[in-house]
Amino acid sequence: MRQIGRAARAAARTLAVTPAAAKDAALAAMAAAIRADTAAILAENAADVDSARAAGQPASYLDRLALTAERVEAIAAAVEAIAALPDPVGRVLATFERPNGLVIERVATPLGVIGVIFEARPNVTADAGALCLKAGNAAILRAGSDSIRGAGAIAAAMRRGLREAGLPEDAIQLVPTKDRAAVGMMLAGLDGNIDVLVPRGGKSLVARVQADARVPVFAHLEGICHVYVHAAADLEMAKAIVKNAKLRRTGICGAAETLLVDAACAGTHLAPLVTMLLDAGCAVRGDEATRAVDPRVEPASEQDWRTEYLDAIISVRVVDGIEAAMTHIATYGSGHTESILTQDAAAAERFLAEVDSAIVMHNASTQFADGGEFGFGAEIGIATGRMHARGPVGVEQLTSFKYRVRGTGQTRP
Repeated sequence: MRQIGRAARAAARTLAVTPAAAKDAALAAMAAAIRADTAAILAENAADVDSARAAGQPASYLDRLALTAERVEAIAAAVEAIAALPDPVGRVLATFERPNGLVIERVATPLGVIGVIFEARPNVTADAGALCLKAGNAAILRAGSDSIRGAGAIAAAMRRGLREAGLPEDAIQLVPTKDRAAVGMMLAGLDGNIDVLVPRGGKSLVARVQADARVPVFAHLEGICHVYVHAAADLEMAKAIVKNAKLRRTGICGAAETLLVDAACAGTHLAPLVTMLLDAGCAVRGDEATRAVDPRVEPASEQDWRTEYLDAIISVRVVDGIEAAMTHIATYGSGHTESILTQDAAAAERFLAEVDSAIVMHNASTQFADGGEFGFGAEIGIATGRMHARGPVGVEQLTSFKYRVRGTGQTRP
């Protein structure tokens, strides 16, 4: 593991000054290598799936783990999409001149070495490796024990692409062991060779990384996302957005988990929204006002407001105005994504300004909380902290900056 860290740091120094064209050529070569190795990738992944099935993993887990020829093609296409993005390195973020004649520029630079710890999604190997490379970073990838064979086949293809393009293979390294001690070494920073960690997985993994890491972490623990139906919401729009936000894909972090309905429109909006959800197969857990509209509604406990269901379940509460809605979100939310549905522009602007989550929306489904939907090509994860990377973490968020100062002989008095 220490050698992996040293090799990554050496590769990062090379990548920091690698021209955009060379990085893009390497990404194109990696995409081609992934396509060429489709059969090998599928064979290794099939072995992973067989082992996970034998271990009793549920169908939803096996679906996340399994690859098909179409999914491998989508992985290669995502690498190509990242190559097509503008180079984030070297961007001049600000320029100003001091009274003494010094010209100062703030310029985007790579972060360095990024450690990514993930579980049952082998596609993260390609997404994370490609995003890190595009931003001039080296990546150390630790796959979950259930996905290590498929992830290893993808990583091998990407390393071959790097070699063919003349860039250091160690820009992308997959930890070659299932031993959990490797994770502990990454959390400790590998002797100062990891600059940032990104966990991609379930709550227990993310909680461990956030609790034990000695380096900065880009992550979200939970996606307790809210949709607030304001007094001035259009009912038909609200029905369409709420259904999509909850049920399009229930297992993603951008799925709505709590619906807040303003008391001022509850008489016209609450019953249609609740009935629509129930009829669509979604369990509803509600407060007293919500339970009164349909006998199928189950009572909501205090814990329900704090629960990321990742299933066809939603908690519903009637709130007394926008202030109460924002207080509920501040109390129970996880800082991920919140949406207000309203035709009142002033109310929308207040919500967008005052709700302190990574992503705030107006008249849109929370399921748009995704790097691809934001135009980032892909994402390495969602961050809900308050560091410079917040929301979907794409190539721009995988950079830092430095100051370049140009003088003409100035000395400080």
